[in-house]
Amino acid sequence: MYFETLAAALQMDGHGAFVWSAYLITLGVIAFILYAPKRREKRFLRQLEGQIRRSGGQVAGAIKEV
Repeated sequence: MYFETLAAALQMDGHGAFVWSAYLITLGVIAFILYAPKRREKRFLRQLEGQIRRSGGQVAGAIKEV
Protein backbone atom coordinates (compact mmCIF):
# COMPACT_ATOMS: atom_id res chain seq x y z
CA MET A 1 0.00 0.00 0.00
CA TYR A 2 1.23 3.50 -0.78
CA PHE A 3 0.33 5.09 2.57
CA GLU A 4 1.37 3.56 5.89
CA THR A 5 -1.53 4.93 7.95
CA LEU A 6 -5.00 6.35 7.46
CA ALA A 7 -3.75 9.76 8.60
CA ALA A 8 -1.07 9.70 5.92
CA ALA A 9 -3.69 8.79 3.31
CA LEU A 10 -5.88 11.71 4.41
CA GLN A 11 -2.96 14.16 4.33
CA MET A 12 -1.46 12.87 1.05
CA ASP A 13 1.87 14.63 1.59
CA GLY A 14 0.15 18.01 2.05
CA HIS A 15 -2.22 17.66 -0.91
CA GLY A 16 -5.02 15.87 0.95
CA ALA A 17 -7.21 18.93 1.48
CA PHE A 18 -7.29 19.63 -2.26
CA VAL A 19 -7.80 16.02 -3.30
CA TRP A 20 -10.55 15.19 -0.79
CA SER A 21 -12.39 18.46 -1.37
CA ALA A 22 -12.31 17.74 -5.12
CA TYR A 23 -13.84 14.31 -4.46
CA LEU A 24 -16.55 15.82 -2.23
CA ILE A 25 -17.42 18.52 -4.76
CA THR A 26 -17.61 15.93 -7.53
CA LEU A 27 -19.89 13.67 -5.48
CA GLY A 28 -22.08 16.66 -4.64
CA VAL A 29 -22.43 17.63 -8.29
CA ILE A 30 -23.27 14.05 -9.29
CA ALA A 31 -25.87 13.82 -6.51
CA PHE A 32 -27.43 17.10 -7.70
CA ILE A 33 -27.47 15.89 -11.32
CA LEU A 34 -29.35 12.77 -10.23
CA TYR A 35 -31.74 14.58 -7.86
CA ALA A 36 -32.68 17.67 -9.91
CA PRO A 37 -34.79 15.92 -12.60
CA LYS A 38 -36.83 14.08 -9.96
CA ARG A 39 -37.54 17.36 -8.15
CA ARG A 40 -38.44 19.08 -11.42
CA GLU A 41 -40.82 16.23 -12.33
CA LYS A 42 -42.60 16.43 -8.96
CA ARG A 43 -43.01 20.20 -9.32
CA PHE A 44 -44.35 19.82 -12.87
CA LEU A 45 -46.87 17.17 -11.80
CA ARG A 46 -48.08 19.37 -8.92
CA GLN A 47 -48.55 22.30 -11.30
CA LEU A 48 -50.39 20.10 -13.80
CA GLU A 49 -52.65 18.74 -11.07
CA GLY A 50 -53.48 22.29 -9.99
CA GLN A 51 -54.31 23.30 -13.56
CA ILE A 52 -56.59 20.30 -13.99
CA ARG A 53 -58.36 21.08 -10.69
CA ARG A 54 -58.84 24.73 -11.68
CA SER A 55 -60.30 23.73 -15.05
CA GLY A 56 -62.93 21.58 -13.36
CA GLY A 57 -61.28 18.25 -14.10
CA GLN A 58 -61.17 18.83 -17.82
CA VAL A 59 -57.91 18.94 -19.70
CA ALA A 60 -57.79 22.30 -21.47
CA GLY A 61 -57.99 22.05 -25.26
CA ALA A 62 -58.55 18.30 -25.33
CA ILE A 63 -62.22 17.95 -24.38
CA LYS A 64 -63.96 15.26 -26.40
CA GLU A 65 -67.52 14.20 -25.99
CA VAL A 66 -68.26 10.52 -26.40
